[in-house]
Amino acid sequence: MTKAQHTGMATASPWLQRGRGAVSNATGRFESLKRVRSHDGWLGEEPTETLRTSVTEEDAKHILIKNNSPDIPFDRSINAYRGCEHGCVYCFARPTHAFLGLSPGLDFESKLFAKPNAAELLKQEISRKGYVAKPIAMGTNTDPYQPIEKERRITRELLKVLMEHDHPVTIVTKSRLVVRDLDLLAPMAEKGLVKVALSVTTLDRKLARAMEPRASTPQRRLDAIRLLSDAGVPTGVMFAPVIPALNDHEMEAVLSAAAHAGAKEAGYILLRLPLELTDLFEEWLDEHYPDRKSRVLNRLKELRGGKLNDPRFKHRMKGSGFEADLMRQRFTNLCRRLRLNTEKLELATDQFRKPVLEGGQYNLLDALR
Repeated sequence: MTKAQHTGMATASPWLQRGRGAVSNATGRFESLKRVRSHDGWLGEEPTETLRTSVTEEDAKHILIKNNSPDIPFDRSINAYRGCEHGCVYCFARPTHAFLGLSPGLDFESKLFAKPNAAELLKQEISRKGYVAKPIAMGTNTDPYQPIEKERRITRELLKVLMEHDHPVTIVTKSRLVVRDLDLLAPMAEKGLVKVALSVTTLDRKLARAMEPRASTPQRRLDAIRLLSDAGVPTGVMFAPVIPALNDHEMEAVLSAAAHAGAKEAGYILLRLPLELTDLFEEWLDEHYPDRKSRVLNRLKELRGGKLNDPRFKHRMKGSGFEADLMRQRFTNLCRRLRLNTEKLELATDQFRKPVLEGGQYNLLDALR
């Protein structure tokens, strides 16, 4: 028996790209021709040249996305980028790349799209007649602080618009880069206009590197929670996704560490595997955790009513059945012990001042505030 067989870890695959999450670049569901990976049996074969990230500038037509899902606590969101360089293998947004004629696999994390006109579009859309301010969610599809934000600064420009007009916003990220914008976030927090959640999936650096290869390390995310909290920014933690037989046992450790760092709110989401993501995740398990694959998938089916994915409202985020109920109870008891979610912060909406575009007219009531 080889060492690899004994430990259950896969041998090095010629298909693996260093620093990338997906194992393959499977064709999206809308393409007429499909790519199928094959191997001629030569284990010593080297992979093709290192996959590099490309960024295409998109001339977006609108920036605010509305939704009416009963599963999420917001009705509007912004995504400054399409695709995400963090490369999280489990990302439920991967199938959206198929709409662009690209693969939800390696294309999703290497062929990115940036919206340089996002801030200007936001100013236009919140200035419209009849617009009513409610918290805008950032980080709902792709991470607003993924690596290219360091150079592009689109998220920062969006925050400047929101700050200027006292518009509330929520942020979810896996990146310590969020603390770069404390000069904007702290003043907004003083007015009750912002809260930030760090997504911490595991405290195991090896597992994090395999699942989320280009995201900040778990410790750096906890550091961000502490820095934000110390600066007066209301901060929370998302233990998401919960992957049975892989990271579910870490719920107590992750939430305890986040609470110790200053988090006041917490949430969790059960692993979702829509469309192409099912095959991508199974490939990833084959490469990284072949000994756990059957257990992970079987337990997920138990939490999903016998299926790997359940897209129904009120079921897709937390699962259903006996084990899902136990997980909810476990989370609730843990939050009670750690004094998380004792008070849910409601962001202020009554301070919003509409932008006045060129040629527009000031609102007298805004001027008197």
